Amino acid sequence: MSINPALQGRTYPAGEAYSVGREKIREFAAAVKATNPAHFDVAKAQELGYADLVAPPTFAIIVAQRADALLVADPGAGIDFSRVVHADQRFTHHRPIVAGDELVAELHVDSVRAMGDGALITTRAEISTTEGEHVATTLSSILVRGEGQ
Repeated sequence: MSINPALQGRTYPAGEAYSVGREKIREFAAAVKATNPAHFDVAKAQELGYADLVAPPTFAIIVAQRADALLVADPGAGIDFSRVVHADQRFTHHRPIVAGDELVAELHVDSVRAMGDGALITTRAEISTTEGEHVATTLSSILVRGEGQ
């Protein structure tokens, strides 16, 4: 199955909210070897002016990938996940993610570029709180290899 070029311009609405918990922040920080005490100690985070533990910047990937999953699971997209190679990921933060946030992400398919019998797909996830406060924008590019690659 080939990638549907009509994906370009499509928007996938925000799904269920992701609850940012203290333990998730601590686990993620440990996994990525982030050592800032504000990721682990509430008092240290509050000393720095945060309401609660602050997540490492790349923590936004958790919410963004939940949105990306909507695209990959869309039968009309033509994406065979076993043929996907993650090509690029970028983050723009509008404010830090902290424990207690309830986050949602709306996914936009910004471009679909044919590459042989495969395609390069660039998406943008707009991450916000359930109250509508903009938190982060992530840009992701995936290469979907064609059958002959």
